[in-house]
Amino acid sequence: MSDLKKLLNANFPFASFRGEQEAVLSRVWANQDVLALMPTGMGKSLCFQFPAKVRDGLVLVISPLIALMQDQVQKAQELKISATFLSSTISREERESRQERIARGDYQLIYVTPERFRKPEFVAAIKNRRIQLLAVDEAHCISQWGHDFRPDYSRVGEFRALLGNPPTMALTATATPEVQKDILNKLSIPTAETISAGIERPNLALQVHDVYGIDEKIRNIIGLRHQTSGGAAIVYCSLIQTLKKVSSALRQLGIEHLVYHGDLSPQDRKRNLRRFSTEETPVMIATPAFGLGIDKSNVRLLVHVETPSSLESYFQEVGRAGRDGEKSYCHLLYDQEDVSIQMEFLKWSHPEPDFIRKVYQLIEDKRSQVDQDGFDFLREQMNFRNRRDFRSEAAVSILERWGCLEKSEDPFPYRCVHTPTDEQFAAEDGATILKTQNLKLLEMVRWATQEQECRMNRIYQYFGHSHEEPCGICDICQSRGEILS
Repeated sequence: MSDLKKLLNANFPFASFRGEQEAVLSRVWANQDVLALMPTGMGKSLCFQFPAKVRDGLVLVISPLIALMQDQVQKAQELKISATFLSSTISREERESRQERIARGDYQLIYVTPERFRKPEFVAAIKNRRIQLLAVDEAHCISQWGHDFRPDYSRVGEFRALLGNPPTMALTATATPEVQKDILNKLSIPTAETISAGIERPNLALQVHDVYGIDEKIRNIIGLRHQTSGGAAIVYCSLIQTLKKVSSALRQLGIEHLVYHGDLSPQDRKRNLRRFSTEETPVMIATPAFGLGIDKSNVRLLVHVETPSSLESYFQEVGRAGRDGEKSYCHLLYDQEDVSIQMEFLKWSHPEPDFIRKVYQLIEDKRSQVDQDGFDFLREQMNFRNRRDFRSEAAVSILERWGCLEKSEDPFPYRCVHTPTDEQFAAEDGATILKTQNLKLLEMVRWATQEQECRMNRIYQYFGHSHEEPCGICDICQSRGEILS
């Protein structure tokens, strides 16, 4: 252990390890497999960076988060680590150049999505490299019982065998005992040690408010911001149309705020992200994609305008509040109507195979119309009666994930690569995934509507942790008089 500390001091600008970093790295140093349960903000990046910089051989990180890869690579490069990533967001020429450098051994650290293993040219580039560590980030995506199942993740065990079964580190912030077991089995490391950094967040005051309709929600947001004026605030909306209504109402009242959602240009998203990170007390109204990789310590207020789809998602999102350990307030504005919206959301996220095939055919056969009108054209062709139906967007996302579509510079920024195969549809098994996700939504609703038990303890219980003492600061503890002195 003392050797690890010496190596840390010699190679990184840190005086000591945080949380369970040292325990995880001690397993890596012994070439042992490990499952690390590390909440966001606990410094899991060091678990990849440390062996990449200090030991010989390649560290290969499998991650689903394309949007964060560039930022993660930049941070590694600032630490003098030769790092890169491969994804559909870079040009073919750049991808080929990076793959040539991978084959030559120029990199110490590489980030890829699991879908990259379907590319023979990537497998050829990496097959002769010595993989000192395979790191599987967001490992809950492996399990169909997880809240964010990705079919290609379920094949990571195959990819691991293809690489010669190197020492493997799986990392996730949120996983139930069932999902933890599934991760280890799918990776073929069933006896690996599980190290938990704990999920305790005693400084978060969780509260649920029964509301009806958008107007009451907006009144609540305004009142809650006035009550919690110090520090930063994040207001999460599942739907962009809800976000725009909230933003418009706050603007009319002169309440300054930032916005972050998929309809903004990349430049606007980047600018608002930078302002949120640098300003002292910003208010950010955003879809749940905002917050990944953000480590702002003084978020004092976090509001969910619509009910999240699972307790995993909810706990991950409220975990962005109170990173400095100070008391922070997390409010869920629970409207029963939102549950049916989430059910529609889940249903739309898993289109039927025939729907996905037809979307691909439209993009291939009607290229000029698709370039001109984008998703509006696809929606009109696929379901002209319901323009709010976003199965077309879900189908394009799935086709890109499968490698059937590839990012391009076209007006509609995808080009066709190959038609979807029967094997890909069989691996997706949308019906089973949808059933699992509906059960998770049911657990979320039960948590929000129960009035008997400490809210935080119910979450700990869900993730397999036992806590006898109530938190003392959630709405249920407050109403029952279980207030901490």
